[in-house]
Order: sequence, then structure tokens, then C-alpha cells
Amino acid sequence: MGTFVPNTKEQQLEMLKEIGYSSLDDLFVHIPDAVKFQGELNLPDGLSEMEVSKAMTKIAAKNVVFDSVFRGAGAYRHYIPAIVNHVISNETLQTAYTPYQAEISQGVLQSIFEYQTMICDLTGMDVSNASVYDGGTAAGEAVAACRGRKSNKALVSATIQPSVMKVIETYCFGNEMQLEVIPEKDGITDIEALKGMMTDDTACVLIQHPNYYGNLEPAAEIGEIAHSVKNCRYVMSVNPISLAIMKTPREYGADFAIGEGQPLGMPIAFGGPYLGFMASIDSMKRNLPGRIVGQTVDHNGKTGYVLTLQAREQHIRREKASSNICSNQALCALTVGVYLSAMGNEGLKNVASQCYSKAHYMAQKFAEIGFDVPKQEFFHEFVTESEKSSEAVLKALEEKGILGGLALDDHRILWCCTEMVSKAEIDEAIAIVKEV
Repeated sequence: MGTFVPNTKEQQLEMLKEIGYSSLDDLFVHIPDAVKFQGELNLPDGLSEMEVSKAMTKIAAKNVVFDSVFRGAGAYRHYIPAIVNHVISNETLQTAYTPYQAEISQGVLQSIFEYQTMICDLTGMDVSNASVYDGGTAAGEAVAACRGRKSNKALVSATIQPSVMKVIETYCFGNEMQLEVIPEKDGITDIEALKGMMTDDTACVLIQHPNYYGNLEPAAEIGEIAHSVKNCRYVMSVNPISLAIMKTPREYGADFAIGEGQPLGMPIAFGGPYLGFMASIDSMKRNLPGRIVGQTVDHNGKTGYVLTLQAREQHIRREKASSNICSNQALCALTVGVYLSAMGNEGLKNVASQCYSKAHYMAQKFAEIGFDVPKQEFFHEFVTESEKSSEAVLKALEEKGILGGLALDDHRILWCCTEMVSKAEIDEAIAIVKEV
């Protein structure tokens, strides 16, 4: 990243001389000595590139890297084509600043526009925004976007990811919205309970599909119930990979489609940076937070791209702000765009089909050794239940270099299969569990 090499001491002195100073101490003379740091910083001496490489390799060796991973629960291990990192490593694309000045930001603006277009294709929605921080933020922002003058209550299914629920709780507290949790029944949203909770002040109904337990929700029926109340909006949080082979949120009647974009080309990376995606039907486009890039033409009739609809970076009057989406997420959006371009329709369908078939194969094998498996349909995650201790099962797998599912309690485990696991790895994991 040559353009980011720091300047030399000679260059610093030259710049100081240009503005009338002879040293850095002269530049900061107006700052009292009492608040200045005295002495030397407790930092080691600089190292050569080779020494840094060796030191980092030694530190990295402390990590436990599993060859086989059967855990998801919100962050998923997918194959990332080499072209993704190759493109996004271009230093000219790595600025985090918002592209206010269209005349010098066409590349970044076009990359965001292409990302928005792909998200709309994937979800079936009319409009997509950009720069939502993660899936949890997308859920919180979607709930806030549904608030109306006479509708202030959000109904959220208990089957969504627990960490996302906490983000929604925070948003509702800040927006003074009433949050009610729709109970779970047999691993999915309780339909009858939802019907009884619908009132005239309901602003939105939010579900996750597939839900936290991997199960597919009765999404069409829930959408009909949500729209039975005037001005109530239907929000669906979805796994983007699943959309390659499943109905889109639009086909289920959703007003907003949201979710975590991490599966689309971003590594697990200890939890970030991730990307929330958010799209809506046309009539709700002005409620979308963040920024939207639009396509237009310049005075010569050439295609160009600009930030559109409103100045979205910040609301000047804080008390009137409807969103806190501000800093640019364009690099993550570019990552998604490059991944989807590299995979194409057929590639994404192949990934989704492998996730689906391998998860169902593994569930079948668990059933054969006496584990209870879901009765509901699922995508690539499922919950098993047995008399065996969850801790004992996962420990046995870990000893063999396998990261098992996520323990939900002493006897239930949430498993996940992606295209990254093979049939042989599944068989090996089942054999180890059977021994336990």
C-alpha cells in the first residue's frame, strides 16, 4: 500500500518550516506542559518485515484452527473465491470515507450501486440501501423504520438470534417503542399467539427465516396476519445464501428484507467487520436509513452515480434523527458484490444446495444413532436433542480437531453444515458422537 507510507523526519521538518515552525514542540507550544506526555513511550523498537512475519506467525500459532466446522448460529464458514480478496485489496478501494463528491467518487459509487442491485435481485425487493453495520443493526433499523404516528408497537418472534433481539431491545428503548416478543412453539413462531397480539398500534411483525434454530417459519401465513392490521409492516430477516433456492421475502409479502451479509464473501474473522443488508418495497424506500446510490446521467448524457433521496450521513438536529447509520461500509459492500459476481446464479444455487443436502444428510445420521431431530423443515442448521451431555459430545469432537455445534443447553445442540464440510467429515463426526 505504497501511497500510505508515512513521511520521513526530513519531510516533516520541511512541512513545519513551510508553516513557520522549526519543530513539533513549537507547533504544540500552546498546550500546557502539565498535560503533555513526558519521556519515552513503552514501545519496542521497530522490526524488519521478516522479523514481523516471524513474530506474527508465532502469535497466530496460539490459535486453535479446526479442520471441520459444524457451527453457525449467525456466523458461517463458506468458501471465498480468491478473486474476492484480490479485488478488495486494491488500495484505491479501501477508503472508509463517504463518497460525497460524485465527480471524484464514481468508482466507489458504482460499486455500491451494483451491490444494491444484487441485493434487490436476491431479495426480490425494489430498493436497497448500503452501509448498515451488521445484521443486528439492520433489524433494529427496520423496526425503527416501521414506526408511525399511531403505530408504536413491534412484535418480534422469540425464534430470532438472541444477540439480534438485544439490539432490537436497545433500539426500541431509544425510540420509545413498545416491544413484545411472540412466543415460540415447537421451534417456530406461535401463530395463534401472534394473532392474539395484533392490535391497531402494531407497527411491525419481525421474524427470522430460517430462524435461529434453523427451522423454516410459516412465513406466508405470518405475512397475512401482519398485514391484517392497517399500516403494520412485515419484516423478514433472512440468510442470503438460502435465497438462491428458496422463495424471496417479496414472494412472502414482506415489506422489508434484512439480514447478515457475512456469508456473502466475508470470513468469520472473530466477529467482524460484517455487513447488514436491508431492502424494501418501493413505498417504504424513504424510510430506509443509511445511504442509497442512484444511477443518473451527466450534462453530456453519460451514465453516472450519485447519493440520492436525501442527505443520509447524519441528521443535523440530533433530537429529530431517525437513524444512527453514518460511517461508510463500502468495502464490505464491495466484498459482497465481488463474491456474488464471481459465484453467479448457478454458483450460489450450488452452494445453497450443498448446504441444504449436507445438513439433511447429517440430521438423518443423527436420527440413526438415537438423537431427536427436527420435525419442521430446515435449511442448513438444525437442533438435535439426546440424553447425552452436550458438553461431552462437543468435547469428544474437539479432541479430534472438529468444532461441533453450539450447545443450547445440557441436551440440545445447534448444528450447521455448509459447502465447506464433506460427506466424509460428517460421517467421521457422527462416528465420534456415536462412541460418546
